[in-house]
Amino acid sequence: MSANASSVDENVELWKMKKLIKGLEAARGNGTSMISLILPPKSQIPQFTAMLATEHGAASNIKSRVNRLSVMAAIASAQQRLKLYTRTPTNGLVIYCGTVVTDEGKEKKVNFDFEPFKPINTTLYMCDNKFHVEALAELLETDSRFGFIVMDGSGCLFGAICGNSREILHQFSVDLPKKHGRGGQSAQRFGRIREEKRHHYVRKVAETAVQMFINDNKVNVSGLILAGSAEFKNDLFKSDLFDPRLFSTVIKTVDVSYGGENGFDQAINLSQEALANVKFVQEKKLIDKFFNEISQDTGKISYGMSDTLKALDMGAVETLIVWENLEATRYVFRDADGSEVERVLTPIQESDRTNFLDSSTGAELELVSKEPFLEWMAEVYKQKGAILEFITDKSPEGSQFVTGFGGIGGLLRWQLDVTQLGGENMDDLYYDDDDEEAPPEEDFDDYF
Repeated sequence: MSANASSVDENVELWKMKKLIKGLEAARGNGTSMISLILPPKSQIPQFTAMLATEHGAASNIKSRVNRLSVMAAIASAQQRLKLYTRTPTNGLVIYCGTVVTDEGKEKKVNFDFEPFKPINTTLYMCDNKFHVEALAELLETDSRFGFIVMDGSGCLFGAICGNSREILHQFSVDLPKKHGRGGQSAQRFGRIREEKRHHYVRKVAETAVQMFINDNKVNVSGLILAGSAEFKNDLFKSDLFDPRLFSTVIKTVDVSYGGENGFDQAINLSQEALANVKFVQEKKLIDKFFNEISQDTGKISYGMSDTLKALDMGAVETLIVWENLEATRYVFRDADGSEVERVLTPIQESDRTNFLDSSTGAELELVSKEPFLEWMAEVYKQKGAILEFITDKSPEGSQFVTGFGGIGGLLRWQLDVTQLGGENMDDLYYDDDDEEAPPEEDFDDYF
């Protein structure tokens, strides 16, 4: 369960990073007033502080007064952000400072400083009319680590790949007797010796695999590929000696012409399609589980904004499934009695003025706060006792979930008839977008 929770947390962080990157990419400024600063792990803060001081002095020579002041202000903001850190965080440090131009043509100062959710091995300082997010985008592409076991009659190699980096974890050689037709009455004895040595070889590979790919009782790779030029890979896969935890993560077995490092490279090339489809397969399994609960009429699912949020408030939702581009905003109002009223509205529902009125009196509600629904959910899903899973609409199953179920649903811990909960008052709290779907529209003002 802890491994699953860790994986879910990383998926939520990935989603947050995607949203942040979209917002930063869309931002534009006048001149070169936008600073992008990235410090890799173990960087020396004083070194970058001195660099910024030098850049601040050089900026004073910019001829354009407006651009000069904007650049110097951005560098000063970056210096102030850097002073907040006595040492570089474990995963590095990312700072974005500058003046951006909003859709209304107004200038707005923005400042971001944060530690990435995983190590960022890039050093960058850039002063431009946009923020440079390429290094952050690379983190999204390298979020999965895959293990390889390449075994043949001469030895075994254990390797791993993560994004564009390849790593040989361990390798050893073996001397196995070959088949022969000589020996007379001793032929059976030679055969038994050969089989025993092959068995010991498979045992050693299985034991070493546990050491390489399991840490703290958790598998440390997203998937495992077995490769080889003989039947050894199949013997390992079928063997009772192969750890069940690793057996369940095997996504492909491939035949290669070589052993060792050359075989490793060949196995990577032959596994490209399988590696690319791992997230696709995981998403498909999740949505298939949701559809199976519906077909079996277990009563342990909810779908649509209204019903799902009711179940979530009760603590009944075990896994919350949400489309990663779901357009909705969470509003908190205050009525005439001083009570808070919460509503989640789609863009189309926001254009209906009645959604901002008290349902009992017709009086206009006082706005307390508003925020994107997905951002709010990414912060509170743990408090609700749920696991949060973001899905895309790129697979047939994902597309059906988005169009047919409103892009939000839940796998429940127990049977629950949400239509019998709360009555009319509960229905006033949440709005379902099953009947109307807003056109996709990106608005990143909330990030700046």
